[in-house]
Amino acid sequence: MPFFRFVVENFRWLAAGLLLTFFSSFGQTFFISLFAGEIRAEFSLSHGDFGGIYMAATLFSAGTLTVIGKVVDDHTIAAVAVGVILGLTAFCIAMANVANVWMLFAVIYGLRLFGQGMMTHTAFTAMGRWYSAQRGRAVSVATLGHQVGEALLPILFVALIGLVGWRAGWWIAASALFLGALPAILWLLQVERTPRARKVTGAPETGRQWTRGEVLRDPAFWIISCGTLAPPFIGTTIFFHQVYLVELRGWTRELFAAAFIAMSSMTVVFALATGLAIDRYSALKMLPFFLLPLSLACLVLAGVTHPAAAFIFMMLLGASYGISSTLFGALWPEVYGTRHLGAIRSVVVALMVLSSALGPGVTGWLIDLGVAYEYQMVAMAGYCMVMIALMTVVSGSVSRRLAGAAGF
Repeated sequence: MPFFRFVVENFRWLAAGLLLTFFSSFGQTFFISLFAGEIRAEFSLSHGDFGGIYMAATLFSAGTLTVIGKVVDDHTIAAVAVGVILGLTAFCIAMANVANVWMLFAVIYGLRLFGQGMMTHTAFTAMGRWYSAQRGRAVSVATLGHQVGEALLPILFVALIGLVGWRAGWWIAASALFLGALPAILWLLQVERTPRARKVTGAPETGRQWTRGEVLRDPAFWIISCGTLAPPFIGTTIFFHQVYLVELRGWTRELFAAAFIAMSSMTVVFALATGLAIDRYSALKMLPFFLLPLSLACLVLAGVTHPAAAFIFMMLLGASYGISSTLFGALWPEVYGTRHLGAIRSVVVALMVLSSALGPGVTGWLIDLGVAYEYQMVAMAGYCMVMIALMTVVSGSVSRRLAGAAGF
């Protein structure tokens, strides 16, 4: 089916997935970090202090996600999406009224759980379950919401913070969720695509359907998961400490905010291209490639101080984001089936949230200890290169297993 026809015929459900990923932005690090300078000043926090609070809150949200993430296996996507939107709205309002460090911890926990965690989890679980032959295309369209958010919101909210203050910015975010996201999702998903959640429709399934317990005992799952940790760890680290980075390099916040557009443009291109490639070949065959641009991005940021480095880094990061976001939306159902997809994805998303938690905390403490940012970037590039080699091995092993040959 031609791509344009696919989008037109599935507009209602693809738009719902795209909106969910877009509005997850209010719980994503790139958005929360826009307020980092004001929050640290408000509560007299160092880079390490705020990074530690952020890390701890995100860790708790990751643990919670493994428990509640399987709700998408038992209820319609529409019902889950409405609950998640209302939860994220409530925590945006709470952030606008945060009064002390303890409340800040609780608010960040909620933003991370309902934003980065459940909102994204719901969107990609829906695409994985609703689509099979066109799964790669569906995931690539849904993930565009992330890119639209990353392209528009930094510039918009940097300007708004200057005009109305950081607390009013969170009121605006809450209003957008309640007045924009909620009615749109209710309308789009009043007709839910079949097949829906297994327990709701009893949709037919083919191939082995792995349980979460079986997946957790599969060595291939853990090796692949180690690769998935790199993009959120590195991206979150850069976004969270962007104020420190621009001060270190002598750049401006406006320059770095503009670089998000370059990142988002590259992410869109590579997300759509990866979706088409997955539908033609397979997600497993794409697995070895997603960390290559990320390793190059880290080396650029470590070795180049010219303002152009911000755009080069963000473009390479965007390429890696585009490949990985589409790849891992399609990979898990391809390898482990769709029956327990919500439960399996909840573990994956929790690990990614865990990774995004460790990034700001660990690097914040290293900054406070005086460890050069350049050395940290080189270490991250080295990790990516090691994982590229491991992904190549795992891709072949799991492909043979799926074909019935000896593997893991």
